[in-house]
Amino acid sequence: MSVVPDLLPVLSRGKHRTPKKGACFMELASFLAGEPWSDHPSCTHPLLAAMARDINDHVGDAGRSRLGHLVPDVIGLTTDDLRADAWIAREAALAALPLVASAKQGVAAVGLLRSERYLAFLEGRPLDDVAPETRWALDGVPHARDWAREFCGAGAFKADAFRRRSAPAIVHVSISGIAVAADAEREDVLVNLLAHTIDRCREWFGHEVAPVTETQWREVCQLTVR
Repeated sequence: MSVVPDLLPVLSRGKHRTPKKGACFMELASFLAGEPWSDHPSCTHPLLAAMARDINDHVGDAGRSRLGHLVPDVIGLTTDDLRADAWIAREAALAALPLVASAKQGVAAVGLLRSERYLAFLEGRPLDDVAPETRWALDGVPHARDWAREFCGAGAFKADAFRRRSAPAIVHVSISGIAVAADAEREDVLVNLLAHTIDRCREWFGHEVAPVTETQWREVCQLTVR
């Protein structure tokens, strides 16, 4: 944000028809962006917005209170770069892999490999070429890694379906898996995942945060006062 807030909005789970009914993360973003009230505003990359909605709904009141100051940071944070969906999905899967139950680690590992394959496809690299952080994460769960490699190698890679179906599924399954993980810090992981992904998107998209004035911020906070 361009100002340090002394007020924070009170976020609520789910979708709301009007501010009087409550407000989720992306609904407040739509308001600050000057768009019609919606949890699917055009000011934010669709998959980053999906991550924000899922995390907003999977944390408790304390977790949501820590998300509020991030709302201005997603305004205008979008791009036409086709790699963005894989970048965002990869962040979600990387966060989930070490935390989710062992029965779900294979799914997270598949999400990682599919994200990497899509990036390699777009960049003209061999499909088995993965980023160092992905390799390290997979090597930490060898059984899930080996199962995922066999699973991904069993069928043809469908690049055209990744952005429409696979990437949103990877984000949703990763977040829901973290939310029920047997880890006392799972809400911290989710809040930090959104903050970290926003920071990475700024780097990837070459984006500067849109300024939000103190007056605008007070107005958006007042919307959620009950």
